[in-house]
Amino acid sequence: MNAHFDLKAERSEVAPEGFDSARLTQLMNEISRNDELPCPAPENVYVGDGDYRAIGLEYLGHYVRLGGLKSSDRVLDIGCGIGRMAVPLTQYLDPNHAFYEGVDPVNEGIEWCVQNITSAYPNFRFCRVDVAHELYNPGGAIPGHEVVLPFAGSRFDFVTMVSVATHLPASEITAYAREVMRLLVPGGRLFLTAFLVTPEDTASDKARPRFLKGEKAGTWIADPAAPLGAIGFDNGIIQDILKNAGLEIRRVSFGHWRGVESTHYQDVIIAIKPEHVA
Repeated sequence: MNAHFDLKAERSEVAPEGFDSARLTQLMNEISRNDELPCPAPENVYVGDGDYRAIGLEYLGHYVRLGGLKSSDRVLDIGCGIGRMAVPLTQYLDPNHAFYEGVDPVNEGIEWCVQNITSAYPNFRFCRVDVAHELYNPGGAIPGHEVVLPFAGSRFDFVTMVSVATHLPASEITAYAREVMRLLVPGGRLFLTAFLVTPEDTASDKARPRFLKGEKAGTWIADPAAPLGAIGFDNGIIQDILKNAGLEIRRVSFGHWRGVESTHYQDVIIAIKPEHVA
């Protein structure tokens, strides 16, 4: 492990060429007032805390301002759940040039997305990948470290993994990093959230969650009864996994889970597939 990032680093925004902050703010305000957009009943939202629409809208802003998402991008959402990130993207992505693919192991979420999102936005598609997970899909047929996503290589400009690495062991994050590298076009970007744990975080009374040492070196867990309910890694481990897959780390933006000022809760890593790699 050789990556280290200062908590003060990477606070500036990175936005796509031609980015119009005022227009994005206007669009987000319009989305927040649009009661016609799909929204599941609260009791059906089985993943993620907080307000379904508000968090999805928040991440639209992060995708653009931190990740450089363009309205013309072809997007893959790994761990799409019940469409929390997809719904606001329906208003941002250009239906004539962009498309979105969402994958998740939980069939109920995929079915809801197909019925309520794809039916209105045909460039948004969803499919179930029956990958095993002890919490979300314990009977899954595909071991997580063997996952292969059902898409041709070099198909996507932007891959998002929000609150996915926070529920996976390192071996499975490695498998997804390999797939991201395969699926991105040269110059394509990965937007990944995680808990990157530093010694200061483990000593802080402000950190939420309060992590305990996991069984494997470099891992941290919030609940010993459910280790994958929220898992963190020593800062640098996930960055090294991505680099070993061939991706280049472009920015790390630390989240306010650790009690510092930030616009987002979990830590954000932006990585790219190098331009010269086919």
